[in-house]
Amino acid sequence: MSNSTGVTGEEPVGAPPIRAISFDDVKASLGAGWSDFRARPGFGLFFGGIYMLGGLVILAFLTRIGSPWMIIPLAIGFPLLGPFVAVGLYEVSRRRAAGEPVTRKGVLAEVFHQRERQLGWMAFVVMFIFWIWVYQVRLLLALFLGFKSFSSWDAFVQVVLSTPEGWGFLAVGTVVGAFLATVLFSTTVIALPMLAEREVDFITAMITSVSTVVKNPVPMLGFGFIVGLITLLALLPMFAGLLIALPLLGHATWHLYKRATAPG
Repeated sequence: MSNSTGVTGEEPVGAPPIRAISFDDVKASLGAGWSDFRARPGFGLFFGGIYMLGGLVILAFLTRIGSPWMIIPLAIGFPLLGPFVAVGLYEVSRRRAAGEPVTRKGVLAEVFHQRERQLGWMAFVVMFIFWIWVYQVRLLLALFLGFKSFSSWDAFVQVVLSTPEGWGFLAVGTVVGAFLATVLFSTTVIALPMLAEREVDFITAMITSVSTVVKNPVPMLGFGFIVGLITLLALLPMFAGLLIALPLLGHATWHLYKRATAPG
């Protein structure tokens, strides 16, 4: 077992108690996240680069198969995968807070160690919700726009932005997408860093995460809105902003998790 506490060589066991937090905690977490990134930018750029590369691969694939109309739905849904990619950033933040050495070998070893733990099951949860997102986009396209084939990106944008059917697609898609994003955020925002630090099953971690959001709805959902807004803005140009956005938000999520839960 890896040394996650830096003291006993054993990881904390079980779900921690939930604390009440405020927007001051959200602000402090974002500040601490920026501080972690500035202190160890190489790790942030590495993990952010992986995330950015994934977005470019999706873009290239859609262009190659002649489905440019799927670029916006997948680009918007792609941030749903961000929290799982940020696991390495949690370890950097944990080590800095604990005063432990932050080395490439140590951080990457901990990331690979997660394959043997409950965090792997969360990958299925995240991917399942991402699949639901893609499926509902295709369903709404069929319901509102029929089975039209868009030969180009410009043709798709013109139909969506200039027709009543396109407006309906955007309106309903936005509502459904916001609901799915809220569900995923609520089930993972505390669960993922908790699973990276503690020996606890993923169901308990998900319940604790949702309970934290329910207990602190305004600051937690406010943080979720900030995460979504920064990530969407970072998609332009060509996903390049993710190099900064992912490490900032990954580190900040770790610090918010520590502020929202009590040691134990």
